[in-house]
Amino acid sequence: MTLHALAVRGRGVVDPEEPVLHADDEGLIRGRAAFETTRVYNGRPFKLDEHLDRLAGSAARIGLPEVDRDECHSLAVTALETADVPDCALRLYWTAGREGVGEPTALALVSSLPEDLEQRRREGIRMISLPLGLEADLRAVAPWLLGGVKSTSYAVNMAAEAEARRRGADDAVFLASGDVVLEGPVTNVWWRRERALYTPALELGILAGVTRATLIAGAGKLGYEVREGAFPLELLAGSEEAFTSSSIREVMPVVELDGSSLGSGIPGPAAKELQEALRREASLG
Repeated sequence: MTLHALAVRGRGVVDPEEPVLHADDEGLIRGRAAFETTRVYNGRPFKLDEHLDRLAGSAARIGLPEVDRDECHSLAVTALETADVPDCALRLYWTAGREGVGEPTALALVSSLPEDLEQRRREGIRMISLPLGLEADLRAVAPWLLGGVKSTSYAVNMAAEAEARRRGADDAVFLASGDVVLEGPVTNVWWRRERALYTPALELGILAGVTRATLIAGAGKLGYEVREGAFPLELLAGSEEAFTSSSIREVMPVVELDGSSLGSGIPGPAAKELQEALRREASLG
């Protein structure tokens, strides 16, 4: 992904090649930072207000200074105008700032989209399951584990993606104890049986995906029933089709799990219908 534009709190637009963080910024030295990523369609960031809401919620859970929504929105608009790239990725960061200073840092980054997304969508991706060794609801009842928070403490998530690649797969799904399905490193997870769509419940401490909420709201119009809950891996493995959802990847079909084909082994109809519905909503701004 190429960085096209960067806007910084208190400085405005900054050359992407210029350093912008102090060495003692707590986002760097302790991972005390929240972030959001959304896709930009024809110059318009998708559901930016919802992403700002989640950024504020994550910051509060981490104990960061209160997010200045207006300033973050302004930085996003400035960065997008500077980049002048109609279809791209927008990332917002809010850090605790320099150690002992208490003045937060805010960044807005505009980057290119991954080049292989549409090819992967046509072919479907392969996924592996990775145990976290936690009780199914522990992240929800143990706030210090930061379940459902988008923080920059992303080392475990990136290690999971690396493990998937090491095993010849494209992505991973985390499991609680008892093989309860949770979420992917950067995605929510779905599967279908007949006209029912299954996805793990937010009460499990998973991320409240903005795209996930959009799909839930639109699934009924397509004739699907959405069932949220705590589901074992065997239900996902025995599904007729599966897919993930996220802001950048949108709806991504899954055709293989732990080396075995899912459903017919090709992208299924629900993923296609939901992807088209998501694009229609995005086109409305």
